[in-house]
Amino acid sequence: MSDPSTVSVDQYLPHPPTTVWRALTDSDLLGRWLMPNDFAPVVGHRFTFRTDPRPGQEFDGTVHCEVLDLDPPRLLRWAWRGGRLDTVVTWTLVAEGKGTRLFLDHAGFDPDDPVQQRTRDLLGGGWRSHVLRRLTETLTSPTP
Repeated sequence: MSDPSTVSVDQYLPHPPTTVWRALTDSDLLGRWLMPNDFAPVVGHRFTFRTDPRPGQEFDGTVHCEVLDLDPPRLLRWAWRGGRLDTVVTWTLVAEGKGTRLFLDHAGFDPDDPVQQRTRDLLGGGWRSHVLRRLTETLTSPTP
């Protein structure tokens, strides 16, 4: 049974950890596959992601984040706050052959809050399909 407080994704990417790390920590590249942002890879840096509002999920389109932990090129953790959410996203990179095993944990969803559980389901589907697909496309396309 899955954990109602966490979205977990395990994805193999045929790129070395340093390449994947760059896509996770370069603001322009991050904006290509996730959302426009003002990210900087500095612990304590506060930044935002911007997307379309979702009034039904009590979300105004802005995700307020803060870099919580950084261990290049192995670990990146940031706070993810928006609407009723106060969650944490953790990216863990592990070298595997010529590529990288990427683990994503988005944790902190309240299992007793129906709005947060709907948001968890929406974000989980997004992380697993659209977001990781766009990350893969970004990794395989030439850098502008």
